[in-house]
Amino acid sequence: MKSLWKDKEWREPAILLTGIGIANFGAWVYLIALNLIVLDMTASALAVAGLYIVKPLAAVLTNFWSGSVIDRANQRNLMITLDVLRAVLIACLPFASSLWLIYVFVLLINMAGSMFEPASMSYITKLIPEKNRQRFNAFRSLIDSGAFLIGPAVAGVLFMMGTPVTAIYLNALALVISALILSSMPKLEHSVSTELPERMSWEIIRADWRVVIAFSKKHALVMTVFFLFSCMMVMAASIDSQEATFSKRVLGLTDGEYGFLVSVAGAGIIVGAIVNTVFTKRLSVAALIGGGSVMVSAGYLVYAFANSFMGAAIGFFILAFSLAFANTGFHTFTQNNIPVDVMGRTVSVYGLFEALLVIATTALIGLASELVTVQPVVIASTAVLFGISLLLLVMSFKQSKESSLVEVTLNAETPST
Repeated sequence: MKSLWKDKEWREPAILLTGIGIANFGAWVYLIALNLIVLDMTASALAVAGLYIVKPLAAVLTNFWSGSVIDRANQRNLMITLDVLRAVLIACLPFASSLWLIYVFVLLINMAGSMFEPASMSYITKLIPEKNRQRFNAFRSLIDSGAFLIGPAVAGVLFMMGTPVTAIYLNALALVISALILSSMPKLEHSVSTELPERMSWEIIRADWRVVIAFSKKHALVMTVFFLFSCMMVMAASIDSQEATFSKRVLGLTDGEYGFLVSVAGAGIIVGAIVNTVFTKRLSVAALIGGGSVMVSAGYLVYAFANSFMGAAIGFFILAFSLAFANTGFHTFTQNNIPVDVMGRTVSVYGLFEALLVIATTALIGLASELVTVQPVVIASTAVLFGISLLLLVMSFKQSKESSLVEVTLNAETPST
């Protein structure tokens, strides 16, 4: 990272990575602290589980209209506003006197987060030249992995020194720092218009949905790859919802062994992110998104068929190691293939469907686990995940090949000067 700061071409991307890293670090501290606060307040595992339902619900309530705002706003200013808004809402959480008020705050925080992701994707696409995007996304995966490891560790130290409330305030501070860092970034040009309409209307939203549908039809192969990756993430999230139950009931792990299993995944994530950063220049985007996804699903399969701690640990390490490659490929693929002037709307609309699928599949897998037993359901789910990843591998290379052929044709038709 130090070398990035010395390179003028990478100075602004390095500043942006710093802001993203600080915000992600704070998010992990906040998540663990909030779980403990709700558990202490209610002594109910169901109440804690409700926190995880709020996130996809927030996406459903936000994504059908937020893309219309994102593509018309100045993304840098929007990101700063969303960071500050989340900081204020998080700082208010300790004063919430009831569980339902906490849920309301968490819903609003996640709605702001649902807008931040596509806004940042659009801004990054504008800021980073195409030749540097894959490397930037590899560094971003490394930073996300570091936040995954360091955040919970810092949260644990804070809990020993004080209370979960202290960790909540630390996350609010992290978001304020992130907003200050973003304020030093260039504003960049707007994509659709120079300013938002005086009020958003259903007519504007419907027109924007038609734009997304038209783009999807015109670029069906691109959006097929995008949607397949989303489906893969949906299945992974649904399987993860059974992770603790599977580990305790099927593998018979103690709480300490389960904690160590999670640590193995953390090690896999950081090792994979480092390897990805070193070798990303030698891998194509299709290899990253397709091959990485197949390896992630293979890790889930190993985990699903495991009958011991060692088998589960191997599966966890494989899937965690491969995740950085898949995510780097997906982000680079999105930035290179979806025009920035429709990116906010396209990512938001598809994010809406992803959230609905997460809610439906998580509920279905949870219900099936209760009616049958956990392991057959997890095995069936990972088999579906593996099938999706194989299809994604084929489609990603097909799209890459067609894209290369179009580029060669265009170059051949361009008259030499």
